Amino acid sequence: MKLQVNRTGIRLSPDFTKVIPRFFNTGDERSLALIYKVLQMPDKEAEDTLLRVFDEFSKRYRNIEVIFEKHFDLIRHLLPEKEQLTLSKQRKLLIGSYFTMEYSLEAAALFNPSIVEDPDQSGTTADEKNVIISLRATGEGHISSLVFKRGKLDKNSMIHFESSGRFVSEGLITEKKRNNKAAFEELLSHTILPGPIRQDILHQLHDTFSYKELESILKNALRQIDSATERNKLKYDILSMVNTSYEVNFPADSLITERVIFPVTFTEKNGIEDARFVKFTAEDGTVRYIATYTAYDGSFILPHLIETKDFLRFKISALHGKAAINKGMALFPRKVNGQYVMLARIDGINNYIMFSDDLYLWETATLLQHPQSPWEFVQIGNGGSPIETEQGWLVITHGVGPMRKYCLGASLLDLNDPSKELGRLKEPLLMPNEEERHGYVPNVVYSCGSFIHGDTLFLPYAVSDHATSFATVSLSGLLDEIMSSR
Repeated sequence: MKLQVNRTGIRLSPDFTKVIPRFFNTGDERSLALIYKVLQMPDKEAEDTLLRVFDEFSKRYRNIEVIFEKHFDLIRHLLPEKEQLTLSKQRKLLIGSYFTMEYSLEAAALFNPSIVEDPDQSGTTADEKNVIISLRATGEGHISSLVFKRGKLDKNSMIHFESSGRFVSEGLITEKKRNNKAAFEELLSHTILPGPIRQDILHQLHDTFSYKELESILKNALRQIDSATERNKLKYDILSMVNTSYEVNFPADSLITERVIFPVTFTEKNGIEDARFVKFTAEDGTVRYIATYTAYDGSFILPHLIETKDFLRFKISALHGKAAINKGMALFPRKVNGQYVMLARIDGINNYIMFSDDLYLWETATLLQHPQSPWEFVQIGNGGSPIETEQGWLVITHGVGPMRKYCLGASLLDLNDPSKELGRLKEPLLMPNEEERHGYVPNVVYSCGSFIHGDTLFLPYAVSDHATSFATVSLSGLLDEIMSSR
């Protein structure tokens, strides 16, 4: 292939200092014993211990007292109400500190990037563009979350990143709507759940309930089932029946590098994986940013959607329908012929295209691309949302070949009928070089989205599931190469 792909030499690697405070749950019995140890401390020792904690950790957070108060509230029910009322604020804060741990978001990896135009283009010239890059951050236990970087593409398509902020926050999380008990009871009757357990669950529910309330009830109700595997399967099935939508809101004065979307619901407790953001323009001209991602609970995966207008307020929802399965769904940036359009790899091998009148419901899928070249014989999938060009929909693809080596390719779909492939590269657009072969998962380059800047395709990509690098290629040259490969 004559096409020249240029690596920029810029790399984003994991930042071990990027931490968030998490609730440290030791179980009710151990928690109660720990609380009483703290309560038995002499006042001077308790005061000195809390001061040392503040001295060591307070500069890492906007308000560490709020964190300790929140975590104390999560275990205060273990104490008799009379004891709760007699506790001083300082003693509550100290107890809260013992139920707080730091989680390093990027300790293992910072990878699988996507990129969109920043809604704020202030400070740019005609040949510059502010962009937002989303990244999959992975820490202890291989739990993945979503973090962001803001950068500026200059006239030469080199990226310059904004400095990272000091305080990382999960934002304020609120559930989108409450569930109806009567409707849930009907759904629950179709499960294999034993009758007494079903009645126990229903007895504890109010006429309307939240996802979190049900999750808390299931924690105790399902203990009667001996098999841990069966418990988790039932919990997943039951929670999948109810609304899992929630919203995350961040302070307006926070930097985008300080915002993290961390798993909230049971269906995503082990990871928010591989977000593919796209700037979506509605038929009336309004713009919002939409991302598909894979929610992973440790055993099962479920496609989800993120929506935002400003990267401050995010709405998260599950996708539904027979075709809303497996990984790698990628939304087109606008409707085509009056319908939403999505790419997906529903069988794990081939690329499919789906059309729907409902953004949240996907029932049918049509085969679009199957592996053709040796470097993609194992599977072919998308590398982010399609990009509209005058010649057609440009789709960056990924292919897997011998030794499970991942490479990036490219293809072009018809603008008016994207179920028709116009051309596809026969050779990889980008493959891991010697420096990129080593990482958590060796021999992988992977992307969740790219961006057109002038006549340049700016391509962020993951390096062996560890770090993130960037490449550029001539857009016109790429399109010509695709069409000559037919």
